[in-house]
Amino acid sequence: MIPTKVPSLPVPVVRLVGAGFAYEDGPAVLSGVDFAVAEGRAVALLGRNGGGKTTLLRLLSGGLRCGSGSLLLDGAEVAYDRKGLTRLRTSVQLVVQDPDDQLFAASVGQDVSFGPTNLGLPEEEVRLRVAEALEALDITALADRPTHLLSYGQRKRAAIAGAVAMRPRVLMMDEPTAGLDPHGQERLLDALRRLREAGTTVLMATHDVDLALRWADEAAVLSPAGLRTGPVAELLADDALLDAARLRRPWGTAVARLLRARGLLDAGAPEPRTPEDLDVWLGSAATPLVTE
Repeated sequence: MIPTKVPSLPVPVVRLVGAGFAYEDGPAVLSGVDFAVAEGRAVALLGRNGGGKTTLLRLLSGGLRCGSGSLLLDGAEVAYDRKGLTRLRTSVQLVVQDPDDQLFAASVGQDVSFGPTNLGLPEEEVRLRVAEALEALDITALADRPTHLLSYGQRKRAAIAGAVAMRPRVLMMDEPTAGLDPHGQERLLDALRRLREAGTTVLMATHDVDLALRWADEAAVLSPAGLRTGPVAELLADDALLDAARLRRPWGTAVARLLRARGLLDAGAPEPRTPEDLDVWLGSAATPLVTE
């Protein structure tokens, strides 16, 4: 009998294996965490305040070093020396929650150019990367604007552009929509959509379960019991998990349950994840969300 060859799974871009971390003189924030970020995905990282989301992002980006366990990039353990961290940060970039903690140059263009310049790239390549990043975040017109004259939403997008100019394979963001009005959120999500279409993997820490359900492919939920990962709709329909992580039920999940309870939506039908989805369905009386 000829053995069947099982196709090998792709190696995650970045991965924590048995990772643990505690701040000085404090209890463990994370313990025994296994978490992999695969190419081409949109992942929402959710959990309660103080549950370890920001710490997890900083471990993945090399800003913090695992107290136990290890960090892998393309299957190889990351060395925390200059060469190892440079290699990591050309593949993985973190945008922190407050853009004022990240922006420091006099103008937007100068700030966005900082990372590529530090890589020692030729001036022409730096200019190209800056132009691409500004265009991707729809802030080309702000290239010469002093950073202190930007609105909060503009500062958010400028901070992300600085990370994008590094051309990372994985872009991680800590609460990127916090403090933005609805219009600002939509502009940011549109920019993230373009980045994903260009091949960037995006990991977003957020408290917004409705945003996670609408935007992400997968979810990673931190609770006192540990980290659980899986399809976003599946995890955000788990009441026990949401209670443990102190998260509310997403609007779309609640609506889908109501529709199913009334016999309007069966288990195999697509769920309306946003009010817009529901509005489309309500306007299509001839095509209810029930499979035959």
